[in-house]
Amino acid sequence: MAKRYTEISEKLQQFIKQQQIFFVGTAASEGRVNVSPKGMDSFRILSPNKVVWLNLTGSGNETAAHLIENDRMTIMFCAFEGNPLILRLYGYANVFHQRDLEWNNLISLFPPQIGARQIIEVNVDLVQTSCGAAVPRFEFVEEREQLKQWLEKKGPEGVRAYWKDRNQVSLDGKPTKI
Repeated sequence: MAKRYTEISEKLQQFIKQQQIFFVGTAASEGRVNVSPKGMDSFRILSPNKVVWLNLTGSGNETAAHLIENDRMTIMFCAFEGNPLILRLYGYANVFHQRDLEWNNLISLFPPQIGARQIIEVNVDLVQTSCGAAVPRFEFVEEREQLKQWLEKKGPEGVRAYWKDRNQVSLDGKPTKI
């Protein structure tokens, strides 16, 4: 049932562009494995083997901490509407912060966001599809506004203070380099 590919085909790129949510999986050498849902128009395909996504401020910063120790990442998309499909992108990731030159080259790909924390670049070395026949069907209603409202209320300085207070280390005490 599962099929493997060496790159993200045009057909799979179209599938990705239609999705409202994706999931990111990372793990450090030791400690907890992290799986995070992502949304809010934060994913871009740069080439058949390179993608980037904008990591927004959240309660934790596990992804950044894990990638310091172990650059492996899996990104998963599920069709919740239409024909069933699960798409996984396996690869190796780099983290770019606002202080990095790469940030300046990539941030214009995304709509402005107060809480833009990192840009994650993934060099994809394996693409896998599977049937997704057991994934339930859901209908997309709308984006949630709570994160945007919270970030706007905090403002840029408040967000940076939050990073300092709450995003410096992972659940396992690993540094995030924010």
